[in-house]
Amino acid sequence: MLNEILVGLFHEIMDIEEKAIITEEFQDITNNDMHVIEAIGIQEPRNMSSIARALDVTVGTLTISMNSLVKKGYVTRTRSEKDRRVVFIALTEKGKKAYAHHQRFHQEMIEAVLDGLSEEETQVLAKVLEHLLRFFRSKEKEGSQR
Repeated sequence: MLNEILVGLFHEIMDIEEKAIITEEFQDITNNDMHVIEAIGIQEPRNMSSIARALDVTVGTLTISMNSLVKKGYVTRTRSEKDRRVVFIALTEKGKKAYAHHQRFHQEMIEAVLDGLSEEETQVLAKVLEHLLRFFRSKEKEGSQR
């Protein structure tokens, strides 16, 4: 039963997140694009290497996504004044709107999960999810060592 719940949950999250995030306003981007936008963030511009690390992809892979997001008007590229080889990435106003939209979805999801839970139940849920995250990270490390 627990296996069915976990497997179903993962599939539902991916499917529903895509449907909730990719609205009429943001129909020109993919769920993956939205996660790139999330990794860029709304703080200071970030270099490609730091974004690639956050997403656990190569800079080459990220470049493909970045080219698309620049063309669609979600991000800008700016070369460093100190080192012209370094490229900084920042969200445009359109990109910031997409970022905020994605954050709202995640906030609504958290609020729905926690609705009606006591503080103790919330702590137990957090501990269970931490265990699950550690499991996935250990499997990821095993896979990368092969």
